[in-house]
Amino acid sequence: MNGIIMYLPHLVALLGCLSACAAYAQTESPAVHRCAQDGKISYTDQPCPQGAQTTTLAVPPAPPADPASAADLARQAALAEQLRQQREKRAARQEREDQRASHAARQYREKCARLQRAQRWAAEDASHAPVAQREAAQLKAKRAAQTLAQECSR
Repeated sequence: MNGIIMYLPHLVALLGCLSACAAYAQTESPAVHRCAQDGKISYTDQPCPQGAQTTTLAVPPAPPADPASAADLARQAALAEQLRQQREKRAARQEREDQRASHAARQYREKCARLQRAQRWAAEDASHAPVAQREAAQLKAKRAAQTLAQECSR
């Protein structure tokens, strides 16, 4: 399916060309003029300039439209539309997943910043604690460091 999606722009361009060809084929073909002047021959859809030998060529009518090709064109257009819708859904889903991942990463960074701050403050409190409370403050700082290491080790 991804291979078809890769060629989707080309398929759409091809469908456009086919519709233009079909529309052109239904119009009346203009006359083709063969102009011979000074030994040079040119073909044009405009009348030849004065003094040139002019021959008007009959252009056969375009063949009638093939119903099978019209059905094939319609089928390809429907397929192109289906692929476009699938691509849009996939892009929307990817956008939602990217937003979720971005939100989760921001929450993770904020959580780690809070834990680092708590660990730093606990270490500062332990270094300034009175002798009687120093052991409890050091234990608190050690636990804050362990929590930080465990929660933010990614």
